[in-house]
Amino acid sequence: MIILLYGGSFNPVHKEHVALAKAAVKKFRPDKLIVIPTAISPHKSGGLMASAEDRLNMCRLAFSSIPCAEVSDFEIASGGVSYSYITCEHFRELYPQADIYFLMGGDMLASFPSWRNPERILACVTIAAGARESAKELKKSRSEVERAFSVKVERVHYTGAKVSSTRVRALACLGEDTGAYVLPAVRQYISDKALYLNANLAKAKELEKKSRWAHSVRVAAMCAENAKRARLSEEQAITMAALHDVTKNLPKDSPYLNDFAPPQGVPSPVMHQYSGAYVAQKFFGLNDENLLNAIRYHTSGRAGMSDAEMLLYLCDMLEEDRDFEGVEELRDIFYSSDLAHAMLAALEHQITYLNACGGDIYPLTKQAYLYLKEFLT
Repeated sequence: MIILLYGGSFNPVHKEHVALAKAAVKKFRPDKLIVIPTAISPHKSGGLMASAEDRLNMCRLAFSSIPCAEVSDFEIASGGVSYSYITCEHFRELYPQADIYFLMGGDMLASFPSWRNPERILACVTIAAGARESAKELKKSRSEVERAFSVKVERVHYTGAKVSSTRVRALACLGEDTGAYVLPAVRQYISDKALYLNANLAKAKELEKKSRWAHSVRVAAMCAENAKRARLSEEQAITMAALHDVTKNLPKDSPYLNDFAPPQGVPSPVMHQYSGAYVAQKFFGLNDENLLNAIRYHTSGRAGMSDAEMLLYLCDMLEEDRDFEGVEELRDIFYSSDLAHAMLAALEHQITYLNACGGDIYPLTKQAYLYLKEFLT
């Protein structure tokens, strides 16, 4: 008998989860594919969370096309933090004579040595892993695990597209369509149940042009995926991003700006950061000063920026639809270094560009650059 175990938070389950499972089923031809949503994941925290019942239901919908698949509530029924060694020992006891494989993506394999009691997992199962995005990274992780634990990691020949549950949650939070990333039945379930939705934030769409709102949504997804780097919750990251350009398309005589007192000496392209913070607080009820400051300085920057401020500035500048010269190099720095060094590189690029085209440099931008240059060098 062959058993394939597949665990995860599945919050929500997306297309790549299912595609990896199908590839593993094709390779191992198991009698059972047992999908096991976690109760509380030891590897993930701070994200918007669907209920256990909703995650079970979404998994049942998503894996229904795989005949041998069944969804287990073992970890959810057990409660507390879900540790894989306990789950693997449970199913080894249930199927003592079976060949049991434990399926995971390359991102999870990379972190496997830091899991609780990895030796006890390996005493029960054989790991099977497929690449989430990079076959090269999977090869590296396989070698490291095999060398560290003297085991063989089975390769599932599949390399997935770039999809994250975090991105799906960010879209759903803002009332946007998730169909590009989840199967139709899961998309409908998320919509019908209004999972992850923040109806208050979604209203910001009404104040922006279609193209501007699409930009805000992309920034929100990027901020959410990097929220931990700024010590923010996922919802905090989405909130500041969703509201950062909320006044970009508002006319000066908009009723939203009736009581707004524009600061003196602020050029037009920068003014929306100040009015945006005003509207975010007055009309959207945002009172977190750290998030308000992120909105207030997302165009100019300033000396002594918080991590949240730097994250929003950088995601606004580097979201996936930006295509200015040098953007790929700046993205590489963003993903490979800390926020402060990425911010310094972004400010240097901005100042160089403005000098080259004869543009004015807003004083706060220059102060931000000089501060970080002195701080980091």
